[in-house]
Amino acid sequence: MVRQLLLDTETTGFEPGEGHRIIEFAALEMIDRELTGKSLHLYFNPERDIPQEATNVHGIKLEDVAHEPTFKERVSEIIEYIDGAELIIHNAKFDLKFLDHHLGEVGKKTTLAYAATAIDTLTMARNKFPGAKNNLDALCDRFNVDRSNRGYHGALIDCELLAHVYIGLTREQISLLAEETKQQATSSKVFRNFASADLNLVPAKLSDEEHHAHFEYLKQLDKTSKGFCLWYNKSKEFIDE
Repeated sequence: MVRQLLLDTETTGFEPGEGHRIIEFAALEMIDRELTGKSLHLYFNPERDIPQEATNVHGIKLEDVAHEPTFKERVSEIIEYIDGAELIIHNAKFDLKFLDHHLGEVGKKTTLAYAATAIDTLTMARNKFPGAKNNLDALCDRFNVDRSNRGYHGALIDCELLAHVYIGLTREQISLLAEETKQQATSSKVFRNFASADLNLVPAKLSDEEHHAHFEYLKQLDKTSKGFCLWYNKSKEFIDE
């Protein structure tokens, strides 16, 4: 059982090195591709102003979070919650950059020293849909995820949407895995119950034309593999004899 967390943050800007800070943190728990209903959702006092251009994106004003605890005051809670989990983040580079910076400020290790690993759904989407728009809104539209309640880019609602997007991105992979497992189980059952000793099997006889066609196929296969086709070499030895 893999414990996964859909994770997102909202910030005062783009670069923590320029003094920008996380003001909202959200992580939704998912186990076996189902949301468990458990989450960690926090707001922080950034101890600085929130530029209007940032508020235009997430809707958070300084007066909304000025009374909230600082990141330092809630850091232990975050570490405990992400411990051992697989993080699923859209544009993971951005969120991990801020988390690592803030953790370092309070003398803690980097995020992935506590979480098991991180999956970047932006990278997944770019690999799956090269050349297309792969922001969260575009992916919601692609996978028919209802985002009508998303007025601003809030961390909690973005995590909820990301859960559906992640399921959409990995649905084909899971389906293929399930089909392969089913085929393996079926094959094992067939071979386990198949007893050829009691059957009077007659070897199939190929015509000269069929032999020639098969040899030409092996010859082409040997050419493609640069001389490493075992059955071509064996057939060649037989023909040479």
